[in-house]
Amino acid sequence: MKKLRTGDDVVVITGKDKGRRGQIVKVLPNGKLVVQGVNMAKKHQKPNPNAGVPGGIIEKEMPLQASNVMLFNPATGKGDRVGIKTLEDNRKVRFFKSNGEVVDA
Repeated sequence: MKKLRTGDDVVVITGKDKGRRGQIVKVLPNGKLVVQGVNMAKKHQKPNPNAGVPGGIIEKEMPLQASNVMLFNPATGKGDRVGIKTLEDNRKVRFFKSNGEVVDA
């Protein structure tokens, strides 16, 4: 079970976007993830008339290391560490380390 999943709210803890919040758009297999509106880069794109893609300079979200983000805890209002525990009915769930609250019910 992974500690971070697509759709989770996260806070960036290091780098140029430190303190910014966003939702995970994509989790890549190499330990990186793409967060909505974070780690933006300008890309020069050639036009492709067959696919209907216009040319120009576009802003694109680039992947960042999963170790540079923390899951956002709404109870405390800041990033929190995540653990995994097994419930009585043998289900694995994620929980916040600070208050023990279960992330996914």
